Amino acid sequence: MKKVNILLLSLAMMLLASCGASYTVPITGRKHTLSSEDAQLPALAATEYQKYLSEGKISTNQTATQMVKRVGQRLANAVDTYLRANGYAAEASTYQWEFNLLADNQQNAFCMPGGKIAVYEGLLSVTQDEPSLAIVMGHEIAHAVAKHSSEQMAKKSNASMGTQIFGAAASAIGLGTVGELATTALSYGAYFTNLHGSRKNESEADYMGLIFAAMAGYDPNVAVTFWQRMAAQGGSTTASFLSTHPSDAQRIADIKKHLPEALKYYKAGGTTSTTATSTTTTGNKKTRTQATGTIRIK
Repeated sequence: MKKVNILLLSLAMMLLASCGASYTVPITGRKHTLSSEDAQLPALAATEYQKYLSEGKISTNQTATQMVKRVGQRLANAVDTYLRANGYAAEASTYQWEFNLLADNQQNAFCMPGGKIAVYEGLLSVTQDEPSLAIVMGHEIAHAVAKHSSEQMAKKSNASMGTQIFGAAASAIGLGTVGELATTALSYGAYFTNLHGSRKNESEADYMGLIFAAMAGYDPNVAVTFWQRMAAQGGSTTASFLSTHPSDAQRIADIKKHLPEALKYYKAGGTTSTTATSTTTTGNKKTRTQATGTIRIK
């Protein structure tokens, strides 16, 4: 038993060492744990982002490109003002916002840590106007501001370490096959927990993005019709509990619920200096530069 206690204590200390600092998400007030590598993510992401752009994927449609950059910068300015007025000045200084339109027919967009955002040309056929584009880009900016990449990295690291701790302890006390089965079950449990966490991240980004768009002076009401158009495109048949994204119906219902609050920012003329008081229930080194939650994966 002493051997088991020492083993568990040693592995538990390893688990704690892999955790980063606690972070409070702006707007929602939700707290989560950052990856221990959080400070390195923006630089790593910027390198990968530039490498991706250098492969010749940038759109040659100058009108559409300028629209993406214009909307992105307008959102970034509003978010920067909000962050600096609400105790996040240090965080605001870490973002190096960049917005590009990619020559690809996907109806998609992605964000990397530190503010590197890309919109695919195919998405513009669904957004159709600048306010709807602002809803999409606000969602992507929200992923960066909420540090969802760092959060998911921390969760995966902790889940992996937790599985190792359980497996080692089971082996130490001679559980044998039963221990192996239990470890496998724990691994699947961690997988489903991370899926749920990712859906929570997407819902949180929807909510924050709606607020950010309103802060920048875009009518948040367009979010409903935009997502209805996205739903009409058809999507995955994957069961919602196995999906990393909310269902279209759930997403639209949640947005309708948050519209009254978003409209307060919009009717205030995009004021960003007031502190938000409401909250929402939304909630491996191999993927350290992974783009945070694309809008939709078919």
